[in-house]
Amino acid sequence: MSRPSILSKFLFALFLSFFKVGCFTFGGGFAMIPVIQREVCENKCWMEQEEFIDMIAVTQSAPGPVAVNSSVFIGYKLAGIPGAVTALLGTVLPSFITILLFAIFIASQSGTQYMTKFFEGVRPAVVALILGAGLGMGKKSIKDPFSVILGLLAITALVLFKIHPIVLIISGAIAGIARSIILSKRNKEVS
Repeated sequence: MSRPSILSKFLFALFLSFFKVGCFTFGGGFAMIPVIQREVCENKCWMEQEEFIDMIAVTQSAPGPVAVNSSVFIGYKLAGIPGAVTALLGTVLPSFITILLFAIFIASQSGTQYMTKFFEGVRPAVVALILGAGLGMGKKSIKDPFSVILGLLAITALVLFKIHPIVLIISGAIAGIARSIILSKRNKEVS
């Protein structure tokens, strides 16, 4: 089997995986994270859980929706630029088609009792998806007292003081680097 054929088959599988994620996830980027994680880490074994968590941290700090950034990152990691473009298209195409159809339908049905009830039912489900993703990533990320304290400080800064997430990500990165440097110096002194 020739290399282009293998690559084409892989790109098609990549597209289908991200298209499936895009089709069956409601609630936007953060709601897609657990679905992407299940597809990429568990179903396809394209990435380890820890690597996925690191990727979320990187893609969260870049401009744009986290699910779109994640699909581009994963696609690029797996198949370079063709993989990035393929995963991106797979992720956004269902949303684009759905939004287009919804816009047409909602324009004709706005303000009806059914539309109101529909959104009342969808909102709590989306919050549950986001919470589930956060708890799942928290179990993998928060492993020691340092990460517990850092996590609590971050959630406090986010919720109580409305600190922008990018500031928290950069602060967490700086704290992690500083801790690593301090521990490295301590280990050298002990040796």
